[in-house]
Amino acid sequence: MHEILLLCLSLILSVSFLVVLSKKLKVAYPIFLVIAGLVISFIPGIPDVQINPDLVFLIILPPVLYDAAQNTSWKALWKWRRIIIVMALGFVLLTAGAVAWVSWLLIPGFTLAQGFLLGAIISPPDAAAATSVLQFTKLPKGMVAILEGESLLNDASSLVIFRFALAAIISSSFVWYNAAGGFVLVTLSGIAIGLVLGLVFYAIYRWVPTNSNLDIAFALVLPYLIYLAAETVHSSGVLAVVTGGLFISYKNHYVLSHSSRLKSNAVWPSIVFMLNAVVFFLIGLQLPGIIEGVKAVSMGEAFKIALIITGVVILVRLVSALFSAVFTKFISRYITVAQNKPGWRNPVVLSWVGMRGVVSLASALSIPLMLNGHPFPNRNLILFITFMVIIITLVGQGFTLPLVIKWIKPGGLENEKTDEQQLLEIEMQLYSAAVAKLSDEYKTDLDNNTMLKSRHELFKYKVELFKASANDAEKRAETNEMMQRFKKVMMEVMEHERTALHTFRTNDAFDDDIIRIIENRLDLEEERLQEEGD
Repeated sequence: MHEILLLCLSLILSVSFLVVLSKKLKVAYPIFLVIAGLVISFIPGIPDVQINPDLVFLIILPPVLYDAAQNTSWKALWKWRRIIIVMALGFVLLTAGAVAWVSWLLIPGFTLAQGFLLGAIISPPDAAAATSVLQFTKLPKGMVAILEGESLLNDASSLVIFRFALAAIISSSFVWYNAAGGFVLVTLSGIAIGLVLGLVFYAIYRWVPTNSNLDIAFALVLPYLIYLAAETVHSSGVLAVVTGGLFISYKNHYVLSHSSRLKSNAVWPSIVFMLNAVVFFLIGLQLPGIIEGVKAVSMGEAFKIALIITGVVILVRLVSALFSAVFTKFISRYITVAQNKPGWRNPVVLSWVGMRGVVSLASALSIPLMLNGHPFPNRNLILFITFMVIIITLVGQGFTLPLVIKWIKPGGLENEKTDEQQLLEIEMQLYSAAVAKLSDEYKTDLDNNTMLKSRHELFKYKVELFKASANDAEKRAETNEMMQRFKKVMMEVMEHERTALHTFRTNDAFDDDIIRIIENRLDLEEERLQEEGD
């Protein structure tokens, strides 16, 4: 037990230092961690590392998907619903079909069923990799929303295809209408289970007297409970978690306190980041064991096959994206679409954000070792191809993505409001509401309470400032400069307050819990200023 604990702590500490180094080098952490794992795996004496697929599917995937669903915009999901569904389902099916056909032609003794199995494994892009790489670039919000929506659903579609392909290999039979009916059943039942358990937890949040600590405890349990419930009845645990997460995210503003939301926003990103970081590092450590297992073909032939299939995966996504753009332009004559002239730039960039990762490797590792008393055919070769697709797309596309974006220059929607404009309009409306509330209902308090009067004057000044800046770019620049200066000065003032606060720690007349209350207030104020400045 002590050895396992020390191993886990060492792994987390090592990964944390590597992430710090990646930030210094300005390299996306999934890319850096995979490369670091690859390098470390060839150091003599390093033991072979094997990722248990249950570790990914049962421990890592549910909270990662739940957190992604919590941070997904319902408006954006509905606005881009058509292209998201096409990418999450259509692109996955096309990729799986193309990989099945090419691998059947390339690999001696490889069946179409095994090809579909491989295609299902390597078809879904990894959301965590794309998100971390995009931190170093800037994409239009619509494209980010499309990628986030795709990442929520493509794992589900690929895992369902994987399940049916594996069943076809095991049973040596495939009936397309049974598979299609099963696909629909698994999808609908997964959505239903997610909604039902989401409603149960909504009722708990709504009517049971909880506090912020209990709310977070329930939130940590919920994704695992939903996933296990769905998988127990052979439904889609991924779709169930996504559905439940989306439902709770839509309702949490009505049932959770501000304290619960603040603590949740602090807890979830840290948990998800660490889970993703550890797995990307472990992916890099897999290579020696995977290479050693390839015996069906020579290593040179295995590399050649992996490179060809990787090229097919990239090409199919690119062609699919460009065809979707052409079809969108055509169909916009008959129905309303979010963007009736997508052009070629945005589709090309969307196609290049196709890095594979954790789910692909976990799916490959979950292939059974034995089939009817014999070794599963080509299992090790499938593992090797999967690993190479992950490495090439993650490192190759990940490193070049910022350059591709800089070269192609994708564009946003016409008449799309900038973040700055949206913030200005909303804040102006909120401050106007606050001024009206104070002026109408608290006139006496404004005359007698200096603090309220001061706050009222501040609100009024901000409303006037925002109104003057609404249609004047020069005024907006001046306002932004003023706010940045305000932020800088207030940050320095609060740091001075914090220094003064620490002097009370040595004074026995003041309790530490009271000092922590004041410190928490300063932290919240600093966080608010930081968000306003960003």
